[in-house]
Amino acid sequence: MELSDLSPNIGSRRKTKRVGRGIGSGHGKTSCKGHKGQKARSGGSKGRGFEGGQMPLQRRLPKRGFYNIFKKEYTVLNIEKLNDIGAATVFTPEVAIEKGLVTDIKDGLKILGTGELKGALTVKAHAFSASAREKIIKAGGSAEVIQGSK
Repeated sequence: MELSDLSPNIGSRRKTKRVGRGIGSGHGKTSCKGHKGQKARSGGSKGRGFEGGQMPLQRRLPKRGFYNIFKKEYTVLNIEKLNDIGAATVFTPEVAIEKGLVTDIKDGLKILGTGELKGALTVKAHAFSASAREKIIKAGGSAEVIQGSK
């Protein structure tokens, strides 16, 4: 068997319907659209959510809530995970990605205070919870805030 012998199964592939290519093709003249009417015209489809002139559902339902487009969505990391980085003395978002503690940093890295820190560590992140900052300093390290996102 060679690469040139490969072909799809018989009947699994169909030729595309070529419309508007003359009367002999069987799909000429009106191009399978019938005569006149909305569906025969270009752009003649009804919009998404159109309900025959009835007020569409998305307009009937009350609008609730608020979505803040300027909100910072931090990637969070608990302080207990910082014990997994090994012999390093400086922890940065790049180290977190390199060690596999986080896969992606959205608008920044925030350190939260769950767990205990075993050794002195300089932690650089975009934000800290109050308990995390307290635990880092208590362990003999320092918590430095990185300005800007990512």
